[in-house]
Amino acid sequence: MENKYDEWYFQSDYDYETAVDMFKSGRYVYCIFMCHLSLEKALKGLLIKKTDEYPSKSHSLVYFADKIGLEMTETNSEFLFMLNKISVPTRYPDDLRKLVNAYSKEKTESILNQTKEVQIWIKQQ
Repeated sequence: MENKYDEWYFQSDYDYETAVDMFKSGRYVYCIFMCHLSLEKALKGLLIKKTDEYPSKSHSLVYFADKIGLEMTETNSEFLFMLNKISVPTRYPDDLRKLVNAYSKEKTESILNQTKEVQIWIKQQ
């Protein structure tokens, strides 16, 4: 799996740029979904880099952070937990209108910015 983590990091970057595009277009729910996907792929890349183990099909950010044994700041840990919690509704919304109304431009921009910070931090591990 030599440099296999690079492919995951590349996909993480690609998904983050997609999140930026979704934010610019006002598609905030999909921006958040892509933020989650970006961090999921960064964590999967780090798992390979640290353990040489190929990641499972799980989508849980918390699961991968725990599996890697990441020592995170409380802020990063809380952010991963929050993003993990809201990923299912953004992926499979019960009520899309309600979800669209729940995420303002400001709230989504904060999630987008925090995602980039955490993504950079993950890739530096």
